[in-house]
Amino acid sequence: MSDMLKLYHAINSPNSRRVRIFLAEKGLKPTLISVDLGAGEQHSEAYRAINPRLVVPALVLEDGTTIVEVPAIMRYLDEAFPDTPLLGATSKDKGLVVMWERFAELEGFAAVMEGVRNKMERLKGRAIAGPHGYEQIPGLVDRSVLRVQNFLADLNARLEQVPFVAGERFSAADITALVTIDFAKALDVSIPEGHRALTRWKDVVSSRSSMSA
Repeated sequence: MSDMLKLYHAINSPNSRRVRIFLAEKGLKPTLISVDLGAGEQHSEAYRAINPRLVVPALVLEDGTTIVEVPAIMRYLDEAFPDTPLLGATSKDKGLVVMWERFAELEGFAAVMEGVRNKMERLKGRAIAGPHGYEQIPGLVDRSVLRVQNFLADLNARLEQVPFVAGERFSAADITALVTIDFAKALDVSIPEGHRALTRWKDVVSSRSSMSA
């Protein structure tokens, strides 16, 4: 039962949002436990015992097992609750969804994250999420912006061929891509006017009720 699951999350965390949307699409309602990142709750001993990597989200199962990292959480949820598959229903679809979700995460989401963590004053000494401290490299911000702009162009080209990122059906790839585009506002990057396919897709996906999760 999904109500026996616990999701440690942060309301403003893009990675947490990816999982919350995934859960909403599947109609699952775990217990949500908020972690205040601004107050540093992720560095507390209590949270360290849940996730030694000190990041959100973290999914705790009924038997106490903790699963962290968004792709791992998504895979668990899709296999444990197979109705409304978001990682593909057939072997071919599963391969395509993983491929395109990986594209969205590496080329888009990770690029935004790199830019944000190297730009924001409040993240000084925390340029990479996790238990270890790393100094910011301001020069990476401009490169990150270029990477995100290239991601949007590549995604627009993909969506000129198909209605959704992985093909004919909405999937986890769309979730990661949509969250990435919303997240990119932190770098003052938005969809260019000429990207009509991407704009059409974003309007369609953003209208889904799960996006408010």
